[in-house]
Amino acid sequence: MDRKRVNPVKVILYAILSFILLIVIVLLGYVIYLDSNYYRIEDFARMTIENNTSSKVSLGQTYSISTYNIGFGAYSDDYTFFMDTGEMQDGTKTVGEYGTARSKEECQENTDGSVELLKSLNSDFYFVQEVDQSSTRSYRINQVEALKTNFEDYGSVFTVNFHSGYLLYPFNNPHGEVNGGTVTLSKYHLDSSIRRSLPISEDFITRFFDLDRCLTINYLPIENSSKQLVLINLHLSAYDEGGVFRAKQMELLNNILQEERAKGNYVIAGGDFNHDIADSSTYFKTEQKIPSWLAFLNEDSLSEGYRFADANNNAPTCRGADMVYIKDVTYTCVVDGFIVSDNINIEQVYNVDNQFLYSDHNPCYMEFSLN
Repeated sequence: MDRKRVNPVKVILYAILSFILLIVIVLLGYVIYLDSNYYRIEDFARMTIENNTSSKVSLGQTYSISTYNIGFGAYSDDYTFFMDTGEMQDGTKTVGEYGTARSKEECQENTDGSVELLKSLNSDFYFVQEVDQSSTRSYRINQVEALKTNFEDYGSVFTVNFHSGYLLYPFNNPHGEVNGGTVTLSKYHLDSSIRRSLPISEDFITRFFDLDRCLTINYLPIENSSKQLVLINLHLSAYDEGGVFRAKQMELLNNILQEERAKGNYVIAGGDFNHDIADSSTYFKTEQKIPSWLAFLNEDSLSEGYRFADANNNAPTCRGADMVYIKDVTYTCVVDGFIVSDNINIEQVYNVDNQFLYSDHNPCYMEFSLN
């Protein structure tokens, strides 16, 4: 009986095509998974205030506020991040490596170190960014709870600004599932807290990797006054080619600042601007070129009646994460700080030189009074 001869070339071809089809199906399924998990949190969402206190702020008294991006506990001074790129002054390219913290132990150490650093500042108010609640990149360490536990005498507001399905990139160390945001801490009573959504790219791929950027606007009553103290915790975009969405975010922020000033309120907006806010781009010694991600803001960028709190560049607040931190070699600048309305007296402001031990940022501290 004759048997049909099997053509080995066809077998190999079918196997290759089947493998390609399998990859396409897996990729399509993954994109559908990411898309089904994608959403934007509603604008004007009312935030939950936990452990709210009863004391009210007063006119003429001195208060303190600090802002600090803790970098989800990943950024030891020798940590590099996969999305960061740079260039040495001799033209050598640099690029970060990791998508998650390198170990749970290191992430816990950095989280604890950041909390202790904040406690040492003994501020009345805190703006904290890149705080994870339950994320792959930070080994599910609940950094929100760590802040609330260590600041038990403070009211707190946690605002989600990064929520995603499992991100497979980078392939050798996937960023994973993320649930993180900003935390606002206050020793004084908060009347309300509102989340305002910032404009971001809605491109099909970009939206999966970008944060759900927002402002947290906190309203505090003032003793014997009809006005309010308005504290705005922010974290603006970092990776925005052409600066289109950065400009839109600043436009929205300035509109809010203008509205609050028209009411006669006292306003402080602070956090991680991801812009050079102190003319610091060439101030600190470095062996690197100015990175492409750095954008610039000055007082001409602000609504009338506002200025940046000037720390006179006593220390940088941000380092490039495209290479390990080496003082006077790694690029550094000032992107963290405060915008302050003209009815607030700035009594003292400085950047905390922590040598980037626990984060790729250093805190900024300010003392102020309400005129």
